[in-house]
Amino acid sequence: MNFLHLPSSDLPPDHFLALPRPDHGLAAAGTPDTSTLAAHDFDVDTRTGFMPPQPPLARLPQEWEPWEAALDEALNNRLQLAEKRGLTEVEEAQSDRWRKRVKELPILETDGLKRSELLLRRAHHVLAWIMHFYVHTIPVTFPEIRIPPPIAVPFLQVSSQLQLPPILTYSDDVLYNWAYKKPTSPAFPIRPPALDNLRCLTLFSGTRDEEEFYLASARIELRGVEALSLMSAMMDEAFLGDATAIRRITSYLHTLAKVINELTTILAAVREGCDPDVFYNDIRPWFRGADSDSTRKWIFEGLELDPTLQRPSELSGPSAGQSSLIHALDIFLGVDRYSHSNFPIGKSAKTSQPASESSSGSSSAAPTASFSSAPGTTSVPFLIRMQSYMPRHHRAFLRHLSANPRPIRALVESSNDPKLLEAYNEAVNALKMFRDAHVRVVAAYILGPSRRAGGSKAKQAKGTGGTDAFMFVKGVRDQTTGAMLKPET
Repeated sequence: MNFLHLPSSDLPPDHFLALPRPDHGLAAAGTPDTSTLAAHDFDVDTRTGFMPPQPPLARLPQEWEPWEAALDEALNNRLQLAEKRGLTEVEEAQSDRWRKRVKELPILETDGLKRSELLLRRAHHVLAWIMHFYVHTIPVTFPEIRIPPPIAVPFLQVSSQLQLPPILTYSDDVLYNWAYKKPTSPAFPIRPPALDNLRCLTLFSGTRDEEEFYLASARIELRGVEALSLMSAMMDEAFLGDATAIRRITSYLHTLAKVINELTTILAAVREGCDPDVFYNDIRPWFRGADSDSTRKWIFEGLELDPTLQRPSELSGPSAGQSSLIHALDIFLGVDRYSHSNFPIGKSAKTSQPASESSSGSSSAAPTASFSSAPGTTSVPFLIRMQSYMPRHHRAFLRHLSANPRPIRALVESSNDPKLLEAYNEAVNALKMFRDAHVRVVAAYILGPSRRAGGSKAKQAKGTGGTDAFMFVKGVRDQTTGAMLKPET
């Protein structure tokens, strides 16, 4: 039996999730993570990819029950957005009472969480959800947003341990926010997640629309496992580089294109379960980070209680740009040099070249952005910045992939094999079509509802990651098109 599919309590002592987690300081940008003796496996499962092989922890131990109880109360009372049209006095008073109780919570110690990556992940999930409920129920007339010490202090401590920002991330609402739809049975106690057997643990709105929005991404992650397997096989063949290896890589690239096409189908199917207007008005506002609110500053209180803590200066909300799978596809195909570069919003990639390019066309290791990078900075492109919001072992995987000494794009350029070139371009074009679908999703879920609601041009284009959403995804799509290789004449 594959030990990756055993419950965490039954895992072998040398497995990544079973290892004791030593204390560590924040690693400098680009420094390999050594916080676990098994960091070499990058926490990427052979059957579930970047998703965990078993359901994430659903509740913290009793020591941290006050956090779980606060989240339960917010969920059960269906707290409403402060910006909701027609917000009643009863709804506003209910949110006020809940925030008062959160302020009165004890400041819980987090040292006990350090023994387990699973505990830390759950703590980040719970505290992120509480903070977003707290922030987005504060009346819009308040000039600033103050996050009280009972949430701010432990959230900053947990985030420091995980090397994540103190904000809701893609890993909180997708990777570590699921359970089995059909519970396990004694006959089949352990099984990996399947596309049709997932439900979400936590939802802001409690709607099926919100759940389907998260599950669409989860299904993409799971279906993308085959893509990761194909990448691994091609890297092995590229090491050999003989005629047989070239034929195999050509076949694998054709298969990769088919897998990416299936990812596109899953992405487009989000319309079947998530209504754009429900998403825009009732779900999306909960995601917003400090970067999306230029009028009010987010202030984390209580930092003086722990001198090791730093005040975050950049907080972007969860975004599809935080998916390690899509970044891996970009990097493997050498498209990241185009799609991850800074490019003029609204201009075609055909006239915009990557910042630096070698004759081999290989991708250099991606730079790592700090949490203090300014939103929209020209020094750190948005997609590179989003890597700081990924689980740190997944970031390490992307750095490892970027450092591949035999990149596929360089192999294609140097081989002069027309069939290999055709297969490579087919895979890149499939990625471009995936981004075509993403453009249509952004148009349907952000631009359309905003216009129907009478939103301003600036507001309607703003994404939860702090970007001009539609023009950004359109620009990434165009940049991907520009990565296609032309046959030599």
